[in-house]
Amino acid sequence: MKKLITIIFLARITVYMSSCNQSRTANEETTSNQSTTDTELAEFINKIRAVDNHAHPNTIDPGDKGSDALPLDGLGNIELPARVRSESQTWLAASRALYGFTGDELNQKAMKDLTDTIENVKKQKGEKFPDWVLDQAGIEVMFGNRITMGPGLFSPRFRWVSYDDALLFPLSTKAEAAITPDREKLFPLEDQLLKKYLSDLNISKLPATLDEYMKQVVTATLETQKKGGCMAVKFEAAYLRSLDFEKVSLQSASEVYAHYVNGGVPSHENYKLLQDFIFHYIAGEAGRLGMAVHIHSFPGAGNYFVAAGCDPLLLESVFNDPELRHTKFVLIHGGGTFSKHTSAMLWKPNVYADISLLTQLWTPDQLAVVLRDWLSQFPEKILFGTDAVSFGPGLGWEMSAWIASTTGRQALSIALSGMIRSNEISLDRAKEIATMVMRTNAGNLYNLGLR
Repeated sequence: MKKLITIIFLARITVYMSSCNQSRTANEETTSNQSTTDTELAEFINKIRAVDNHAHPNTIDPGDKGSDALPLDGLGNIELPARVRSESQTWLAASRALYGFTGDELNQKAMKDLTDTIENVKKQKGEKFPDWVLDQAGIEVMFGNRITMGPGLFSPRFRWVSYDDALLFPLSTKAEAAITPDREKLFPLEDQLLKKYLSDLNISKLPATLDEYMKQVVTATLETQKKGGCMAVKFEAAYLRSLDFEKVSLQSASEVYAHYVNGGVPSHENYKLLQDFIFHYIAGEAGRLGMAVHIHSFPGAGNYFVAAGCDPLLLESVFNDPELRHTKFVLIHGGGTFSKHTSAMLWKPNVYADISLLTQLWTPDQLAVVLRDWLSQFPEKILFGTDAVSFGPGLGWEMSAWIASTTGRQALSIALSGMIRSNEISLDRAKEIATMVMRTNAGNLYNLGLR
């Protein structure tokens, strides 16, 4: 009897060990297949010639002044996330990839040598330097968010996105500027930009009525921008006020304008009525002219930025406005930490989101979590973006473009590989989605005619 029990026990052990070996072999094969799939997908994504939905490229002019309506360096010493601080390893990787830097850290001497190298490359490339930057980052088309374009930023590789916040504030901004220390520094810049727009139209004084202001200044400015090659208009409004642009009657807005156009300081409540009305009008005109509306939706930057004011949910009444359904809206930076709220807004038929800035500030793993949520629902509405911008000498826009492009591709590979492993999509579908995000979604949105 004992001998029989022993034989049965040994037989069961043999079956169990065989099963374990088969399971281990199957797991190893699955892991191997996953690794192969991940590698193939990553290599595919790295070769996509991207369309960058949002960036701040510089011209080849050393004194370039038109790169940003609200340059944040004017806010003084503001807190920056770790990934874009000068000591971050991301800058080291970019300097190696772009300029062949061989050091282990960007200390003071290394920064001087790197800056000299950069200047030499710029001289060698001349007007082709901006194109060279795009080539290094694998970008075919970059949407430059600037006051004006300039030397080196030529179409079709560089497309213009204008700033139109200044049009929202025709009256005195004294009370608005007093709300936070940041706004105290930013509003004078908007006042200057409005004066420029008026000067460009040969208008020396604000029109007497709101109706005249809308036609002679707002519409005229938008039409001029469109003729100048503008593809979209950008609002940085969240730096200046909340994004809760409500529907306001012409009569209410006209009364505010008429009361203060010749002087005086409107209350915040009255001025908001006028701003809300003008925003809706601009959005409608942009749609009529075939220009998208880009809206900053990230909690920062600035030491006194009001984070609650950039929540994408605040824009729901705008997105639901039947009169604006012909206008395409893009949530620039995808709402940042409000990404779940962005997910809710993507249900709107005319709303899109890009990943610019997230590709600068977040790690690939962090960004992949957000991408997987969005791509599982609305893959046709997600746009690649860098928010490439200069962070100072030696840390120029070309460096941040390379960092953001690299991060974005890695994050997209991680997100799609996870979806493949979960049997949500096939490898072929993953490649299709990757191409959509990196290229064809923007191509369709802006009618770029890309192949």
